Amino acid sequence: MANVKLVSLTKTFGSITAVDNMNLEIRDKEFFILLGPTGAGKTTTLRLIAGLEKQDEGEVHIDNVLVDDYSPALRDVAFVFQYYTLYPHYTVRQNLEFPLKSRLRNYSKSEIFRRVDEVSKVLHIDRLLERATVNLSGGEMQRVALGRAMVRTPKVFLMDEPLSNLDAKLREEMRSELSRLHFDLGATFFYVTHDQVEAMTMGDRVAVLNEGKILQIGTPNEIYNSPKNIFVAKFVGSPAINLFNVFLEKENLIFGDKDMVCTLLEKQMNVLKDYEKKQLILGIRPEDITITREKHKLNSYNCKVYFNQSMGAEDIVNLKIDNTMFRAVAPPRLNIKVGEKVYANFNIDRAHIFNPGTEECVA
Repeated sequence: MANVKLVSLTKTFGSITAVDNMNLEIRDKEFFILLGPTGAGKTTTLRLIAGLEKQDEGEVHIDNVLVDDYSPALRDVAFVFQYYTLYPHYTVRQNLEFPLKSRLRNYSKSEIFRRVDEVSKVLHIDRLLERATVNLSGGEMQRVALGRAMVRTPKVFLMDEPLSNLDAKLREEMRSELSRLHFDLGATFFYVTHDQVEAMTMGDRVAVLNEGKILQIGTPNEIYNSPKNIFVAKFVGSPAINLFNVFLEKENLIFGDKDMVCTLLEKQMNVLKDYEKKQLILGIRPEDITITREKHKLNSYNCKVYFNQSMGAEDIVNLKIDNTMFRAVAPPRLNIKVGEKVYANFNIDRAHIFNPGTEECVA
């Protein structure tokens, strides 16, 4: 396996900058995820690594070798596409054998048979080898697409939203399957997705991409608990983070026309001393707001239940104080009713405070 290094990588299509001066290193045997919305430049990044697109500026290194002048075939990467790209008139076996019959590889018939047999057992598709691919389910097709990449034992696996066309239950199963495969193979996976659940559950590290720029790189825990800016805070987390326009006055954050007054901790005040009498944005995740029927001592607000969405294991509760709306997560056993008056208790120690001008996190 191998590492991947991108140095000042830039790619434009006319007036659109798809990848903007990207610097990134994926470690050997790492499951690295590039997370971002549609149009962020994720697929273009993969295609630049694979050699399917030529960058305008910058360098691509694979296994510490500059590969800018290498053709896609010589870069020794395997690309798993969003759409399965299987040969419908071939059987599963013939699809798996196809990459091994290239003149570049020159494998013997016995070696091809061994590799196909080995990979099909790992992916649990050995019983499907003689079946035509048109007769497969979506999950089976995805396994065959993965198998076709695996038979070559490439240096790097590049995966372009391979689970996006599967139903919810199958996506969950395939997430576990991919994590198991990564562990078993000890391979380098570079996986792109717009699905935060995939990023948080599978990645060793995650890079959040928007408009061709990487906004933050870190472990899933770092991305979620310490977002560097508002975009990352909003994009990662479900239900989405609550954001409030506030005004700093001494140790308090003032909401609107004093609809709410939130008292900060001393450690937060030490960081925010330069923002006295200035506007800020307070971000607090719904799970960091506790709903009770009794008032707590600090940062506890009387509010009205506007809407309650049951998710089975938890309720997502929409709350309203005057003109301020926000969401909290509550256990179903509270049996919260629409129209009921409750207390929302902010765990301010878990809050994120942003500069509204730069949108960067300041505390």
